[in-house]
Amino acid sequence: MLSIYFGEKDNVMHGPSWFKFNYNPEWFKDELVQQMIEDIDKSKVVSDQLIQSEVLGPIPPERLSGGVQTLISAYGRPDLVFNATSCGENCAKWLLKIGEVKDITVNLRYFMPFNDMEPFKIKILNNDVIVTNMDEYTDVALDYI
Repeated sequence: MLSIYFGEKDNVMHGPSWFKFNYNPEWFKDELVQQMIEDIDKSKVVSDQLIQSEVLGPIPPERLSGGVQTLISAYGRPDLVFNATSCGENCAKWLLKIGEVKDITVNLRYFMPFNDMEPFKIKILNNDVIVTNMDEYTDVALDYI
């Protein structure tokens, strides 16, 4: 399940900074990781050290967008809490998809909409409530942002 803590939180990893020094090249063999990279960055995984970007050409994994780096980090290390504020709205569906296969926790400091993705199941850690639609999510999230 996807769990979200809104607002300032201690012991949270900054996805892009953490990714740069800690990612596991094996993660790029995972189909979900490859799909996230293709969807968000419009890039294709060639190998664990080479990504072919439509915009930038051949790049190393460290040059992926901050949003993709954060998603991959949360997926690869679900035991850590990542600040998903570097993730844009295009990452929302991927957070939910990761949450379907792994329990992950992210920290958000803005209102990330999950429009047209209902029903979903998100646990809001600020008040320990599970929300299943945008109305419930919005009511709770706006209390903490």
